[in-house]
Amino acid sequence: MAVNAITLTSGMRKNLFSLQKTNVLMETTQKRLATGQRVQSAIDDPVNYFTALGHRQRAEDLASRKDEMAESIQLVSAANEGVESVTALIASAKSLAQSALSASTTDSINTLYSQYEQVLDQIDFLAEDSGYKGVNLLEGTGVTHTVSFDEQGDSSLTMTGFDSSAEGETLSLATFGENGWVSEGGTAKKLAISSAITQLDTARSALRTEASKLSTNLSTITIRQDFTTGMINTLEDGAANLTNADMNEEGANMLMLQTRQSLGTTSLSLASQAAQSVMRLF
Repeated sequence: MAVNAITLTSGMRKNLFSLQKTNVLMETTQKRLATGQRVQSAIDDPVNYFTALGHRQRAEDLASRKDEMAESIQLVSAANEGVESVTALIASAKSLAQSALSASTTDSINTLYSQYEQVLDQIDFLAEDSGYKGVNLLEGTGVTHTVSFDEQGDSSLTMTGFDSSAEGETLSLATFGENGWVSEGGTAKKLAISSAITQLDTARSALRTEASKLSTNLSTITIRQDFTTGMINTLEDGAANLTNADMNEEGANMLMLQTRQSLGTTSLSLASQAAQSVMRLF
């Protein structure tokens, strides 16, 4: 059984084709208005899509580096806290030594020296407790920490630790044997006590030098962190410019397409009525 084909007039076919195109454009515009994106896949615009994808991937890589920088900042801050506390203990030890110079009894000298040794022990404890996430820059020159700034890791900063224990190479604070600061005659060993004060002053200067290095490293990491934040924003903006839709333009397009659709529907109706008028002649 043959199926009779429906034959449209030329005018109806043109109006129908125009209406179909308008509906396709409306669907596209509605999708852009709903998502806010002009380019949603490689089909929409291969060049812009993959360029924007590259920008976003680099931004993600830099965001990971930014997190690493934040952790490195905390690491340096922990070391700096340790340096400041050790410096305060050195000042306390110097005060004890200065008091021992003018002490008049053996008991008082021994007490002051015992307190001095306790302070040196606390310096060791502080140095051990100044780490962050298993890395302690106050434990010696064998400790290093590298922070990478770019996505490939080519741009980086390596920090080297230092020994801030009391008898370590940085402070070099010595104890004074069994009798401490007391001479055989029961008086203060002024030469030994003066030597201790000199050592404490030298240790304080050495700590200030190390603190300056930490400060420089901290400043460098902070500057790179701020730069990375700005670069991430730039990349995100670049990707958005390539793929985001202009909502004002898309809104205007939707109004225009709705008007075109209405006119197309009306034209199709008029063309149909014209065909029906011809039929009335028979």
